[in-house]
Amino acid sequence: MKRRDFVGLTGLATGAMFLPSVPGFGGELIDPARLLEQVDPAIKKRLADAALNAAKSAGATYADVRIGRYLNQSIFTREKQVQNIANGESYGAGVRVIANGTWGFAATNTVTEAGMAKAAQLAVQIAKANAKVQKEPVKLAPQKGYGEVTWKTPIQVNAFEVPIKDKVDLLLAANAKALDNGANFVNSALFQINEQKYFASTDGSYIDQDVHRIWPTLGVTAIDRASGKFRTREALSSPMGMGYEYMQPKAQDKIAGPAGTGLVGYKYSYDILEDATLAAKQAKEKITAKSVTPGKFDLVLDPNHLGLTIHETIGHATELDRVLGYEANYAGTSFATQEWKAKNQPYGSKLVNIVADKLQPGSLGAVGFDDEGVKTKQWDIIKEGKLVDYQKIRDQAHIVGQNESDGCCYSQSWEDVQFQRMANISLKPGTEKMSVDQMISNVDKGIYIAGRGSFSIDQQRYNSQFGGTVFYAIEKGKIAGMLEDVAYQTNTVEFWNSCSAICDQNDYRLFGSFFDGKGQPPQVSAVSHGSATTRFNAVNVINTARKIG
Repeated sequence: MKRRDFVGLTGLATGAMFLPSVPGFGGELIDPARLLEQVDPAIKKRLADAALNAAKSAGATYADVRIGRYLNQSIFTREKQVQNIANGESYGAGVRVIANGTWGFAATNTVTEAGMAKAAQLAVQIAKANAKVQKEPVKLAPQKGYGEVTWKTPIQVNAFEVPIKDKVDLLLAANAKALDNGANFVNSALFQINEQKYFASTDGSYIDQDVHRIWPTLGVTAIDRASGKFRTREALSSPMGMGYEYMQPKAQDKIAGPAGTGLVGYKYSYDILEDATLAAKQAKEKITAKSVTPGKFDLVLDPNHLGLTIHETIGHATELDRVLGYEANYAGTSFATQEWKAKNQPYGSKLVNIVADKLQPGSLGAVGFDDEGVKTKQWDIIKEGKLVDYQKIRDQAHIVGQNESDGCCYSQSWEDVQFQRMANISLKPGTEKMSVDQMISNVDKGIYIAGRGSFSIDQQRYNSQFGGTVFYAIEKGKIAGMLEDVAYQTNTVEFWNSCSAICDQNDYRLFGSFFDGKGQPPQVSAVSHGSATTRFNAVNVINTARKIG
């Protein structure tokens, strides 16, 4: 990175202060060159041992330590200008203990042996105070220690090593493409995250992980001056657990959308210039698109859209803490209780196979070990339409009669306590060869939906409504023009039981969320959801347009 490029570009921006409205990005503003620094693992081990020893001496029966260095870079542009560039660092440690059968946690940004020991002692004091109101002792699933191990996101190009000027030039080039193709306004942004996480526990693990994530996005607005109408089309990118190679498009990663739409899907690279061009054209087309007539339609859902529905109706619904009622205050519990599961009724059709996977290449949730030192894995959530398992961590496994964690415990930073978070939750592709056009050819009356939109869901993850970014009518097996004002209403079980066809592996792609919120105090986490284009029969579609007067 060239410091003069950074100084020159931030001189064009509207101030070097980081935008506080973006969750998950913050910490101390730093020189971009510091983003490439690393902390010696030997130093981290010595610091961790200081905390573990202090915790045991104070009476802890179990302790773990997370030393975290969280780095982020964000670039914001609008039309021909750079609006903001910020580089942030957050560095500190969290110590979690069990004493008198109860959890205690404390964190510090004084990352010295004395500071670590003090935090550990405080965590034990908190645990002992909590024990006075604890009804049952914490029961941890057994976990072997792994000794000293490392894991890194298998990136090809470290995004933090790419000169800021190159990234700014790419965003501004995308803006220019949108403006040249009819957009009146355009903004684009690039978010990059590096989590350098060190975990140590009294189980005997010393785990050093280097996690990378990236998210390019844009928004394009077209205005019809005569009528005063305007429409916006958001990016069809997905945040990924990758390096800057995601921003270097490869022909083999592109998947053509349905004939007649011009849409392109992206697997493991993203062409922001191509997407900006199409976004401008589609934003203009949306202004004159026909408003949907409500009714029952067969829906053909693109992976970039379906991922959000998977996230809300299956991902959150199968988190064990929601199922048990522990998460009721923040976004509700779940209809998929243990009693509901015991009835063995179908969650979806026999085509619906959902897996949780913390190892999925390119996914946001891919790590080697979770924040409890548990080695990550893949496991079944729904098999041939039946709910077969939940997502759980070490102190939950015994509640459902199991003896191991699923490795899905996570904290957004060193200063927050780790707790159960969603793994990558994905719909397996179809086993029979099927393209999107082949799927559409069998639809008599339907709607094709791509991109995420507004949504709502009730407190038990059951009744829901989902919009999208772009919509196309399907008539007698062919795309028949763009639609607007589309949303579908359904309940989770009805929706997934209407699943009638899934495209094959060649169409499989990842949707992702950088900022999935949960907990009190709230935390965010990053998670992906994979699927191929999928058909759902006879779904209720409403018109979302509001008439004034």
